[in-house]
Amino acid sequence: MLDYAELQVTSNFDFLRGASHPEELAVQAASLGLKAIAITDCNTLAGVVRAHLIAKETGLKLVIGTRLDLKDGLSTLCFPIDRAAYGQLCRLLTIGKRRAPKGECELYRHEVFEHGRDMIFIAVPPQNTEEEQAFADELREWAEEFPGNLYLAAHHLYHGDDAARLARLAALADQAATPLVATNNVHYHVPERRPLQDVLTCIREHCSIDVAGFRLFASAEHFLKGPEEIVRLFSGYPEAIAHTVEIAERCTFSLDELCYEYPDETTDNGRTPQEQLEYLTWRGAEKRYPFGIPDKIEASLKHELGLIGELDYAPYFLTVEDTVRFARNQGILCQGRGSAANSAVCYCLGITSVDPNRIDLLFERFVSVERKEPPDIDVDFEHERREEVIQHIYNKYGRSRAGLTATVITYRWRSAIREVSKSLGLSEDIGGALAGYVWGASICGVDIDQVRELGLDPNDYRLRLALRLAKELVGFPRHLSQHPGGFVMTQGPLCELVPIANGAMEDRTMIEWDKDDIDALGILKVDVLGLGMLTCIRKAFDLIAAHHGRRLTLSNVPQEDPEVYDMLCLADSVGVFQVESRAQMSMLPRLKPR
Repeated sequence: MLDYAELQVTSNFDFLRGASHPEELAVQAASLGLKAIAITDCNTLAGVVRAHLIAKETGLKLVIGTRLDLKDGLSTLCFPIDRAAYGQLCRLLTIGKRRAPKGECELYRHEVFEHGRDMIFIAVPPQNTEEEQAFADELREWAEEFPGNLYLAAHHLYHGDDAARLARLAALADQAATPLVATNNVHYHVPERRPLQDVLTCIREHCSIDVAGFRLFASAEHFLKGPEEIVRLFSGYPEAIAHTVEIAERCTFSLDELCYEYPDETTDNGRTPQEQLEYLTWRGAEKRYPFGIPDKIEASLKHELGLIGELDYAPYFLTVEDTVRFARNQGILCQGRGSAANSAVCYCLGITSVDPNRIDLLFERFVSVERKEPPDIDVDFEHERREEVIQHIYNKYGRSRAGLTATVITYRWRSAIREVSKSLGLSEDIGGALAGYVWGASICGVDIDQVRELGLDPNDYRLRLALRLAKELVGFPRHLSQHPGGFVMTQGPLCELVPIANGAMEDRTMIEWDKDDIDALGILKVDVLGLGMLTCIRKAFDLIAAHHGRRLTLSNVPQEDPEVYDMLCLADSVGVFQVESRAQMSMLPRLKPR
């Protein structure tokens, strides 16, 4: 029995092509005893983190890779050998995605030749015999460009002529000095997912199952197979099986090698980030408490700064402080919230506005050595002006070092049953009735009794099949969207950590991984969120100024009224009003007549 590594696997992150989650594929590969598995979605690395986490749990080796479909060349499976090669692959994908609309990638052969050093390529042959000669000519060019790193894929098409086709591919491999590699062109982890894969094809091709024809796979054989079945299928080519393990062993890179480096936020004054943070914090504390820093706050600041220094989070706090300072310099209302309100440092930096001297702080709810979780400071900005803050971050770090986090948009019951019903040839009325029975974005479907309540026959074969397949489709990725405001920034090129793509909105770029993925890899994000109520408050301030001017005289205000204090602090922080009242200045120490 030979060992076998499956190196051609499409997951459901190759949208509407793969019919299994990356996690399902990794679990099944481990249970079958495969030596390794590679998730090779087309022109993307969006699903590799999820497969990586399961592979670590099961002890399975995951080979990081993708399938490159070029505009002027071969389709190849691409696998970086080491960390440097992985960085070049991310950069290559970024080039292709940045020049194309959202969801697309436009790559050319010369770019692969430029960035493909220390990568292993497996050329995927065409299924049409008429294209084989042109493929052979180009294969030889690639073999000259990547000597020793180019292989030729061979898998069964189940068209009745596989023996002859494998013989032709083996002869071509000998002529071009490109070893033959056995693959299975996997699209789902078990045979039972074949019907769902057919439905996904119909959704992608905008047709029903009755007219899909040759757009569907000819068989249900595109599932993960164990080594014994692969040995049977490639009985005449044992070296093709051995080459799969050879490639897996040569590709030593793992996502565990990614060392995330947050921007160091160096300053021109020669201070380290920790020293700069301490300087800004104590200076802010003096402004917050002009009549003396309370003992409680002083103790909290010393404790928090010590913990921040121990965990090396000072650059993160400096980033948030810089973002807030920029917004307030531009007159944009902003407010930190959430667990950051437990931080005296955040208050003294001006990130939050709730006086920690008035509440009991629990800083460990925000930052803790035991949890080993990065801090998460949520800052809300006026939603109508948040784009100015977003563009400030892009301008400060550059597009190659900053990007919004992705959000994976998945199928819920309503969208799933509509798409499946249409693909199976059911009427729009039936799909609409089944979708309308469930409220909102629920993932729960309908049962047999509810089907009867709708006046439908639960014994109808297509209807029962639609209900089953819709439940399987729920939770599948539909597309990648951009996070509401979660930014990832790096010291080095972000485009060598993860591919960067264009967003649907103008001047927006985002990475391919979502919040859970970056959390799993220990990557920090900065949340730049929009809040409509801040815009409402801004407009209220403008109305007051329009009717009463911008000079406020504080009269009939109860001494030490915390609500009035917080509101006026917010107004004063962006220069909305000039406050005058000598009698009340002790209550509002930060507010000085202008």
